[in-house]
Amino acid sequence: MIEIATKYLEAVTGVVPYTGNAERVCRGCVIDSRAVERDSIFVAFAGEKVNGNDFAPQAVRAGAACVVLTEEPSRSLIKLADEHECAVFRADDSEVFLQRLAQGYRARMGCTVVGITGSVGKTTTKEILRDLLATTYRVHATEGNFNSLIGLPLTILAAPADTQVLVLEMGMDGPGQIETLSSIAQPTYGIITKIGTSHIGLLGSRENIARAKAEIVSGMPPSSENFEGHHARLFLNGEDDFTPFIIENFARPAGVECVLCGMSSDDDVSGRNVELDAESRAHFDLELQDASQIKVELGITGAQAVPDALLACACARELGVPTSVIAKTLPKLRSAHMRQEQRVTPAGTRVIDDSYNASPDSTAAALDLLCSLPCEGDRIAVLGEIGELGDESPRLHGLVGAYAAAKKLGLLVCVGGEGAQCMADSARVMGMPDDRVRVVPTAEKALARLKPALGARDVVLVKGSRFVGLDRFVEGVCASC
Repeated sequence: MIEIATKYLEAVTGVVPYTGNAERVCRGCVIDSRAVERDSIFVAFAGEKVNGNDFAPQAVRAGAACVVLTEEPSRSLIKLADEHECAVFRADDSEVFLQRLAQGYRARMGCTVVGITGSVGKTTTKEILRDLLATTYRVHATEGNFNSLIGLPLTILAAPADTQVLVLEMGMDGPGQIETLSSIAQPTYGIITKIGTSHIGLLGSRENIARAKAEIVSGMPPSSENFEGHHARLFLNGEDDFTPFIIENFARPAGVECVLCGMSSDDDVSGRNVELDAESRAHFDLELQDASQIKVELGITGAQAVPDALLACACARELGVPTSVIAKTLPKLRSAHMRQEQRVTPAGTRVIDDSYNASPDSTAAALDLLCSLPCEGDRIAVLGEIGELGDESPRLHGLVGAYAAAKKLGLLVCVGGEGAQCMADSARVMGMPDDRVRVVPTAEKALARLKPALGARDVVLVKGSRFVGLDRFVEGVCASC
């Protein structure tokens, strides 16, 4: 984690000092006063419901080396800080402070950085790449959803000083955000997984989404430069229809060379002859950019994981991970929590917990996974509403419902309000029997109606946007009676 004397914080971030021991060394950075440890930097955020500035005294008493406020400190706080040898600073913007501090720490670390963005598959790609690189390097990677304008800086600041490779997810909900994250992280390698429909309500079109994701190249050096011992590469999905657009309008003007990863022999890295075993794990022939060819097996389930694995393998190979190590590591992969994580209820029902988040594209992929798994009973999909679709919400929810109807499910349970109703109506229009389609308003209602009916031979997919709270449904059906 970051270690910095308080006397350097003003120069690095532009904060205004009030008091404190200039020689005291800060270690680590938090934004929650409950997470403060000895010598932490506590950064206060003034939110709509909670004002972090009010918790500065608790942070001081907990041993913080400095507190960064967005308000003028009171005399009592300064007195308390002096008693504890804690520095007090004021920042005009807490978010900007974090970003400047993280940018400075990343520059001092001198490690290799991989930035990953895209509408679908960021986390899966990150998890695979992290495990591959960990066989050869000391790796620090994004945890949970720490991929935002606040989360990414915190991820960087938490990285051990001896980190060799930093793997960073980059999320966004508007234009310019990936550009900011890329300027902080300065990635040598970039990955764009797919251009889908996530955030289309905020950005208006898939082209605008592609432009926003392609901002990742703004912080990358030209491939012609030797940057910390590496030459920049941008890894792209060879099947994505916006890949040529990104290459022509962003990567090429920035001088960043691209590596295409897909299912065609024309791609630089390809996966062919994909077959799923009885547990829906993919087996395929992998050809890497150095023309090495190996047969591989993925430890995570579903054919939808193959494109993510190709991107991760291509980047790992570029960073020198041996082909033989890649082949040995892929079968050991496991799904991240709440991301197509397979669980079993006390009744013996298999549950695919994909409740972390959703988009129309990822929901379709999850339905594909559901229908690829062996099932002697009913295949049941519990689908929550999908957020941030804007004016496109009725149409895209309708497409999800139609896709679900084509899968010949035993039961479709749509959870939520208008979006859930659109899914259900579309499924019925496309021929799904009315008695196999249900609409319920909440995860709790879905649990009450469905749990008693689940049998040992059934397979249940649970998928929805985070605000629907379908993780509560999963915990409910998996809990002992």
